[in-house]
Amino acid sequence: MSFNLNFNVMIDAQQVSIYGKSNQAHIDNSKPSVIFIHGVLNDHSVWDDVLSPLATSFLGGINVIAIDLPGHSHSTGQPPASVEEAADTLLAWLDSAGIERAALVGHSFGSLIALEAAARAPEFVTHVALLGTASPMRVSPVLLEASVSDPMAAIEMVNNFSFSQKPPPPPDLMQHVFAQSQQKPNESTPAASTNIFHIGLNACNTYQNATSAITKVAAPLLFIVGDKDKMTPPKAAQVLVDAATQAGQSVTQVNVDAGHQMMAEVPLKIVHALQTFLQK
Repeated sequence: MSFNLNFNVMIDAQQVSIYGKSNQAHIDNSKPSVIFIHGVLNDHSVWDDVLSPLATSFLGGINVIAIDLPGHSHSTGQPPASVEEAADTLLAWLDSAGIERAALVGHSFGSLIALEAAARAPEFVTHVALLGTASPMRVSPVLLEASVSDPMAAIEMVNNFSFSQKPPPPPDLMQHVFAQSQQKPNESTPAASTNIFHIGLNACNTYQNATSAITKVAAPLLFIVGDKDKMTPPKAAQVLVDAATQAGQSVTQVNVDAGHQMMAEVPLKIVHALQTFLQK
């Protein structure tokens, strides 16, 4: 069983409603909380095959919550234009939700958000799991341009590189999230819509703080790396693994036989890796 949670946060003097899908009707701070953060042009549902098995493995003894970033699916507001902005929003949401401490699990763009949030508020974060991460998380100029000039073609491009199996499943989720975003008015220009695809890709491409941020994280770190990941290949995460190791942090790396969308390809392996890690 899952429940819908909505909490309001103030962003740039505007009230924004952040949606979360949870195994609990109400957040119980006597239980550990695990927050899941999606990547570019995804939403909470990208974690569907992970949330329920993980909660079940802990016999319901944890709060698991997968959020929609602002401007995505069920959340209102403008999409975060930078990793730093997204991290501040996540921390504001945790405060609004009354969550005192939490483990952060992020995928791709979401991994950078989890990392930056854990660096900004290390006292609030118990664990950090980074899936499909990279430093720097460069985006090709061709893809950046296509996300503006031909978003549907760009979505197909990302989808083709996100899965190890060929042909990949159709990009239904990305197309759905993009289509929904086009129906939402831009608060600064009500008649215009916002290209959350381009904004998210650009936020990944311009983030430069990962290697510095990771040395400020006080919590144990888990890297889940897809051996067949073409978007963020294993070597792309190595600089962060090395920086954390050299800083004397607790680092675990798990490699899975999957592409970038590893939660869809090998969900039970992701659940097992998280279950083991969260017990540390």
